[in-house]
Amino acid sequence: MSKNNAFSIFTPEYWAAASSEFRNLRSLVFAGLTVALGTVLSAISIPVGMNLHVTFAFVVLAFGSMVFGPVVGLSAGVAYDLVGFLLMPSSVFFPGYTLSSMLEFFIYGIFLYQCRISVVRVFLCKLMVDFGIHVGLGSLWSQILFDKGYYYFFVKSLVKNAVMLPVEVLMLLVLLRIFLPVLEHGDIVPKRKSRHIPFL
Repeated sequence: MSKNNAFSIFTPEYWAAASSEFRNLRSLVFAGLTVALGTVLSAISIPVGMNLHVTFAFVVLAFGSMVFGPVVGLSAGVAYDLVGFLLMPSSVFFPGYTLSSMLEFFIYGIFLYQCRISVVRVFLCKLMVDFGIHVGLGSLWSQILFDKGYYYFFVKSLVKNAVMLPVEVLMLLVLLRIFLPVLEHGDIVPKRKSRHIPFL
């Protein structure tokens, strides 16, 4: 499918296009770069408050998924989790974390691949990732792995992600505003009618 056309996720054409990214060398290269750069950035964080840190890894995952889509994103999510585990000895390998990684790439792809980017779309995307995966599933995995109840991890994660959500949405919108024209010029993502990111 041409990168100049955007299809609804509810059409067969969309999923055919997303699946065809496995045959697109540029998409596979982007997937590899996303995994590599995301792994590096996930280890770097900027403290902004008590137990609050900003990391740029989510930006890389979002941009990468916007290029190669949700289907390739599932495989990229597996690779991202495994590479992170192998390169960070202090990390714990747990299949639940692998599932979360897959779903994170998938959601970014669903909301950003071959779609009309808007403020609301970016917000809903981050809302699902932060609260559905990081808070909901993350608290469940922590309960299984560590000797504390689900709500202990849920409350801590809920507060952290509620505070960071607007910060991360703003970061993503600013970087999309800067880099979308570059990706459009290279025919990597669909071209927009306006250079501004609409609200809806």
